[in-house]
Amino acid sequence: MANSPFPSSEGNGLPSLDEILQHAKSLILIPIIMAIGFGGFSSFYTVQPEEEAVVKRFGNVIDIKPPGFHFKIPFGIDSVQVVPTARVLKEEFGFRSVNTGGRTQYVKTREHRGESLMLTGDLKVIDVEWVVQFQIADASKFLHESRNPIQTIRDNSEAVMRRIVGNSLGSDVLTEKRVQVATLARIELQELLNSFNIGVQINTIELQDVTPPETVKPAFNEVNQAEQERERLINEAEKRRNQVIPRAEGQALQIIAGAEAYRAERVNRSRGEAGRFTAILSEYQNAPAITRQRMYIEMIDQVLPNAGPVYIMEDGVSSPIPLLNLGQSGTSLPIGGGK
Repeated sequence: MANSPFPSSEGNGLPSLDEILQHAKSLILIPIIMAIGFGGFSSFYTVQPEEEAVVKRFGNVIDIKPPGFHFKIPFGIDSVQVVPTARVLKEEFGFRSVNTGGRTQYVKTREHRGESLMLTGDLKVIDVEWVVQFQIADASKFLHESRNPIQTIRDNSEAVMRRIVGNSLGSDVLTEKRVQVATLARIELQELLNSFNIGVQINTIELQDVTPPETVKPAFNEVNQAEQERERLINEAEKRRNQVIPRAEGQALQIIAGAEAYRAERVNRSRGEAGRFTAILSEYQNAPAITRQRMYIEMIDQVLPNAGPVYIMEDGVSSPIPLLNLGQSGTSLPIGGGK
């Protein structure tokens, strides 16, 4: 007789009914205990500080849990998807950052170059590398409104950047309008993603590097040097203008002030002369002879000191007779003095 897997307490070697039921109970209890243990273990989950948990029951979203320790119904009734809503995420265009041994390296392949090569409004080709930094504002929308939200962000970011660069001059994007391009791209990308309702907030768009393609870099460098030289000459001209114009304005004000002073002097002198003439006229009308003699003496007093030696020539005299040696100090005679 073959050996039975059930131990037998009877002499014929067959197990009793009680033994069979006992063994069956033990076989049933083992999976039940395992199921209870698995259910208890899978009923609890932890959400990290930078995350939120989207809880779904039979595929329908019922709640969004904040960071912490939470409970859910096990056995596939409740499912949890964790979304990093407080973390700043980024997407790179034109290059990739690779962390090798604690050091970050920037890798640029032909595929990456296809993302960054763009045509500007003046039909120039430039290489634009940029980074989009964003956060997930609504975890449920991020998971369910788009089949691939990250790819949606990348496609729309590239479309917006190509449109803005295509409407700008290449020299502007390469030099002074980089910040304006990045700001406008952020605004337009946010509006576009809002229309898709995928629950994403764009924080910043940064232009990492904007350069001409490798084949035209030497020519571009020459143009850039020429533009820098032009800017230098313009700055020097502005500096010279700022020096010359204020100086000329100061000299003009000085000349005007001198002219005003000369005009005031001439007017005052003329008024004084006119007043003096009026006074003399009044005196002359009262005493003509005396006034005429006084005027004659005053004029002689003003003229003779500058006249030099005065001589009298008489008939029959061989040499002139000096009348007044006014050029020699102490020899002048008073006008109207004694004989």
